[in-house]
Amino acid sequence: MVITEMEISFPGGQKVDAQYRGLTIKTDQPVEDGGDESAPTPFSLFLASLGTCAGYYVLAFCKKHGIPTQTIKVIAHIDRNNITHMVENYTIDIHVPKEFPEQYKNAMAKSAESCIVKKHLEQPPRFVISVVKQD
Repeated sequence: MVITEMEISFPGGQKVDAQYRGLTIKTDQPVEDGGDESAPTPFSLFLASLGTCAGYYVLAFCKKHGIPTQTIKVIAHIDRNNITHMVENYTIDIHVPKEFPEQYKNAMAKSAESCIVKKHLEQPPRFVISVVKQD
């Protein structure tokens, strides 16, 4: 088993950052929730991770097959329940130019389906939360 650590810090206001693999991932809250709206919310990053993950697999597919990506767009549609506010549908549309080879359409969609973020939602991890006193 590989164990990776991510350190979460509180730089001020409603900001919460994550330090991971030498990078700082910044989050904040909207002004109406006491934040400065200086960065995405953690939930926005979660939603974006699904779209960008699928986009990565689309990009890899295009590179493998020599397909230019300048006119390809990946659009995520997020449908949330008005009462629970939970996401009920997350639809990804891959917009390709009309000259895109028809024989690659299904293979490209299947490639986007390989997104590891999506796979983790299909088989979610077990969460363990504890409070640890410092020395």
